[in-house]
Amino acid sequence: MKALLKIVVFSLAVICGFAGYTTFGLPLIVPEAPPQEEKLGGDITMDQFIAVGEKIYNGKGTCPLCHNPVGGRAPLLEPVASVSMERIKDPRYNGKATTIEEYIYESMVEPSAMVVVGFGKKGTNDTVSPMPDVSRGAIGLSEVEINAVIAYLQNIAGVDVTVPLPTGDSAPAEEEEPAEVKLAESPKEAFAKFDCVSCHMGPEIEEGGDIGPDLTVLATVAGKRKKGMSAKQFITESILDPNAFVGPEMEGDMMPDDYAEQMTVAELNMIVDALAGGK
Repeated sequence: MKALLKIVVFSLAVICGFAGYTTFGLPLIVPEAPPQEEKLGGDITMDQFIAVGEKIYNGKGTCPLCHNPVGGRAPLLEPVASVSMERIKDPRYNGKATTIEEYIYESMVEPSAMVVVGFGKKGTNDTVSPMPDVSRGAIGLSEVEINAVIAYLQNIAGVDVTVPLPTGDSAPAEEEEPAEVKLAESPKEAFAKFDCVSCHMGPEIEEGGDIGPDLTVLATVAGKRKKGMSAKQFITESILDPNAFVGPEMEGDMMPDDYAEQMTVAELNMIVDALAGGK
C-alpha cells in the first residue's frame, strides 16, 4: 500500500511539474501584432514616402533578415540602385527592366531574373534565387509599399528617386489602435506568420527557402544534436535561443532571436510538435 501511495504521489508531482513548466517556465511576452499595410497617399511628401519605405524595409519586408553583412546569405542592398544599370547589362540578366526603378521592382517580385554570383540556390549555378516574391506569401507587400522601398533604396544609394508619390484618399492617418493579434491555428499558419518559409523547407511548407537548414529532416536528427536533450527540447531551444547550437554548415546570428517575444506558448508548442514529427 505504501509503495502504491508513493507511485501516486510521484506521478502527481511529475504531472504538476510539467504543467507548471509549460505554463510558467517557457518565456512568453504578449505577441506583437502582425505586420500591417502602411496607409499611404494624399498629401504625403517624398521624404515621408522614403521614411515609410525604410520602415517597411526593416519591418514588414524583413529585408535585413537576409540582406545583412553578418550572415552573408544575400547581397547587400544599400548600393543596389547604383549598380542596377550594370546588372541590366550583365549577360546573365534575363529580365525586362530598362531603368533603375524597373530593375529594383523586378528584383523584388521576380528575383531570379538576375541572381548575383554566389547567392543562388544550391545546385542551380546561380540561376535561381532563394528570395521569395515579396508581393506574395507571408510578406505580401502592396504595390505602394514596394514603391516606398524602391524610393528608400534609391535615396540611400544617392541616385534620383523616380517612383511617383501615391495618390488617393488613403493619407497617413493618426496613430491607430493596434490590430487584434490573430493567433495561428495550424502549423502551416504558424510557419507563414513567423516567416519560417523565407529561409526553410519543412513540413506544411509548400514553397520554402533553402537559406536555412531543411526542417523536414529535423524530426530524425533533433534528438541526436545535444546529449541528454530530447528532440522537442532541442527544437524548442533552437527557436527561442538559435545560437545555442549552430550546425557545422551554418553561421551564428542568422536566425532572429526574439521569437519568445512573438509566440504564444500554444503557437510554440504547435510548431515544435510539427517539427518533431507530431500532428
